[in-house]
Amino acid sequence: MEADQLGVRSWRQLDDSVLAASRPAYVGYLQSHGYALHTIGHYLASVAHFSRWLSSKRIRLDQIDENLVRQFISVHLPSCDCPGRRKCALNFTRAALKHLLKVLRADGRIRPPPLRLPGTIVDELNRLDAYLDEIRGLAASTRRNHRDCVHDFLVYQFGSRRIDMCRIKPADVLHFVVERSTGHAPSSAGAIASSVRVYLRFRQFSGDDIEALMAAVPKVAVWSMARVPKLLTQVQLAQFLNAFDTQTASGRRDYAMARLLVDLGLRVGEVAALQLADVDWHEGTLRIRAAKCKRVDLLPLPALTGRALIDYERFGRPQTASRALFVRHRAPFDRPVTPAVVCSAIRLAYARCGWPSTSMGTHLLRHTVATRMLGNGASLKDIADVLRHRSINTTMIYTKVDFRRLAAVVSPWPGSRS
Repeated sequence: MEADQLGVRSWRQLDDSVLAASRPAYVGYLQSHGYALHTIGHYLASVAHFSRWLSSKRIRLDQIDENLVRQFISVHLPSCDCPGRRKCALNFTRAALKHLLKVLRADGRIRPPPLRLPGTIVDELNRLDAYLDEIRGLAASTRRNHRDCVHDFLVYQFGSRRIDMCRIKPADVLHFVVERSTGHAPSSAGAIASSVRVYLRFRQFSGDDIEALMAAVPKVAVWSMARVPKLLTQVQLAQFLNAFDTQTASGRRDYAMARLLVDLGLRVGEVAALQLADVDWHEGTLRIRAAKCKRVDLLPLPALTGRALIDYERFGRPQTASRALFVRHRAPFDRPVTPAVVCSAIRLAYARCGWPSTSMGTHLLRHTVATRMLGNGASLKDIADVLRHRSINTTMIYTKVDFRRLAAVVSPWPGSRS
């Protein structure tokens, strides 16, 4: 990569700075992750500006860390009058310096990021995660949600002190859940109480006597059958599927992901986790590694879904060493999509339909699949098998949208005329 391709000024400003030796590694890192030339130029200009600030403050290379980057962005940039400063968007500067920290740490030039938590809490969260993974078999996203809440609980109870369950009183548990739940919806409050309960069960599994603490966790009234599931009509479903531009590579990818959600009722995490080897074209099946438990399911691959996948693999999927079925189409390349990418593709399609994407989630499509199956005569057991519910009780909510069958069993209102 020659200097004049990226901007001679930015390239040369790094020559006499503490970052001079890291310039080739930084540019090489961005190139290897597929960043466009103009993006690398913007990032390099931000790094050059940062290097000038380091020199003016006489800051050594080994002193660079997140706090220093935060000081540069929040204190220096708003009042910056550096000569010859190249104006860059704040998000460019933040991203550029985030990548710089990665490169400097990969080369061993700066210290690893400091632990923000006391070591006792870090070790406790790691043990909890292993328990939830190996014993409970919970998905990574579920474990992360529990860890986040338990982290707050442990900091609230112990701070930097040693973890001692004997120091926790039942009133402490109740106070934490009530205080943390203030202003939240009942479902969110229930999730907080559930996370505390999960942690206490983990301590009980480890041999602690915490029956009194378990009894102190409040039960939040969340009526799972209180609402009728939202769903798309047949017309809306057709409008949604037509909202993808299948003439572009990313449009083909997003359409294929949407078909998996619409035709098979997959969860977004399951779509993001799919590998090329999970599609058996000979047998016409799709292998699903369930996100909520450690099991593997085989589902029949519908014809329309298969055509969308073939169209994406042949004409949309970029050349990459990744074995993930769906990969990023923007830098950094060679990486699988995340559940957030799947959600974003669906919400953008909702927006193109003119629908309020803020109040319509991806689970709407899963509800629509179940309702269509029910309308076509499928039993609740069939729906539970396709949606991979571990309990038939989870599927029971769809009985509320089968108005034809409900009308057959409803009793006349007392005193009304038939």
